[in-house]
Amino acid sequence: MNDFEAIDQLLAAAAEPVPLPPAEQRRALRGALGLSRAEVARALGVSPSTVAGWESGRDPSGETREKYAYFLKGADAKITARDTTASEPAPAAPEPAPADPHHEEQGELTTPQPCVLCGHPARHEVAGYPQHLDPAECTPAPTTAAPAQPATPPPAPAQRTPRPAPDAPGTPLVPVGRRAQSAAQIPDLIGDAVSAALAKHGGDLEAATAALLRRAIPDAMALLDTTRKGGRYDIVAHPWIPDVLRKQSARGADEIWEARPKWTRPELPAGRHEVTALDINGAYLSALKTHLPIGRLEHTTGLPHDRRRAGVHLITPPAWEHEHTLPNPLGSRDEPGPLWVTEPTLRLLLRLSSPKYGLCDPPRIHESFTSGATENLLEKFRIALKDARDRAIATGDEVTLEYVKAMYSKFVSTMGESNYNRELYRPDWMHLIRSQAFANLWTKAFKAYEEGLTLVRAMGTDELHVIGDWRAVFPEGRGVSEVKIKDTYVIGS
Repeated sequence: MNDFEAIDQLLAAAAEPVPLPPAEQRRALRGALGLSRAEVARALGVSPSTVAGWESGRDPSGETREKYAYFLKGADAKITARDTTASEPAPAAPEPAPADPHHEEQGELTTPQPCVLCGHPARHEVAGYPQHLDPAECTPAPTTAAPAQPATPPPAPAQRTPRPAPDAPGTPLVPVGRRAQSAAQIPDLIGDAVSAALAKHGGDLEAATAALLRRAIPDAMALLDTTRKGGRYDIVAHPWIPDVLRKQSARGADEIWEARPKWTRPELPAGRHEVTALDINGAYLSALKTHLPIGRLEHTTGLPHDRRRAGVHLITPPAWEHEHTLPNPLGSRDEPGPLWVTEPTLRLLLRLSSPKYGLCDPPRIHESFTSGATENLLEKFRIALKDARDRAIATGDEVTLEYVKAMYSKFVSTMGESNYNRELYRPDWMHLIRSQAFANLWTKAFKAYEEGLTLVRAMGTDELHVIGDWRAVFPEGRGVSEVKIKDTYVIGS
């Protein structure tokens, strides 16, 4: 077989993608059934922002496309059947059967009396009531005659107030301190900044994007201040920092190990393997939800781990005996002995040493610098950025998308000793958020491993290389809870 024949066979075997209706029809079908994007997303195993993207013109692929096409076809059939039923005329009420003149309860009246049905004189009696035997004689009574009293109709069933459709416009609420507040009262700093930049540059997308990227850091700090109003805790922007968190030289680093690996599986079975490099969306954005110390770090020695506090810890890490299948939670470290790690790394090691996992021994904690902590310190800030990112993806707004990415990535990278951000000096937060991003990546790697995928590489905080049907494990898309393909390649022959 020559190369052209092989190509012809490949093209003949390639499956045609399942056809999908136009984007506007997809949204109309969902809306006609009163279903929200979140309900459809749960059924299909994707995020609401992914469904929004499909309804804006993007198309899913693979098995997800087949599921979505099945849903749309079923929705169309259900709506068609419902409309057909509603358009059919209601069956006519049957005419009353003529009375039987020989019925034992019928009798002839000596004096005509008003018919109980129409009020006109009737000469017969049925079951003790004057009534016409012939329906043709039973005509409406004249206006002067007293109308017959109709039977008391049964009480109508109580009408329940219909719930609005999930997509019906309402008043979105957000928490502000102890109260709830209309979301409309919260200024849309991101949207306003994008609109102003586009107006200033006459709609030039590249110029507006460049201008927004230059002001990403001060805009992020302004957004942080806005989302912190009414917060339970005050952010300590310039606390005392221990020496382990200070750079040893102008171009050097501090003593904290962040665990950002470049792990590669030592070997694969012989044969040809197709590898997919997955990109973890919004790694730093998701990592903003981590346990952050609120106030000044306090030094302790010889104490067990306190989950109510967070900071950095000097530990002797456990031995890791799974390097051939799973990346080391500490990343690529060759030097033995104690090292300073962050809260997310310590919590990951403690979790993996628990009976549920049993992958390693517990780490030994020598000393710590910690403070009272909470996962919610940056939560409103994170949600504001995530919502803006989701809206930008759903509407194809690349200007806002690049602006939001710059805001959260530069916010994290300039928390330490940076001339670009003088408002916040928290190198401990910077290390914790970065380490949380890797802990999240490691958790996804372990999920892939448990679901039968073969791990090949783990890179930094947002890249995972796998072999196998990864779409059965991870939802595909651009949302923060989804992954997208970064590259595909083949190993072996």
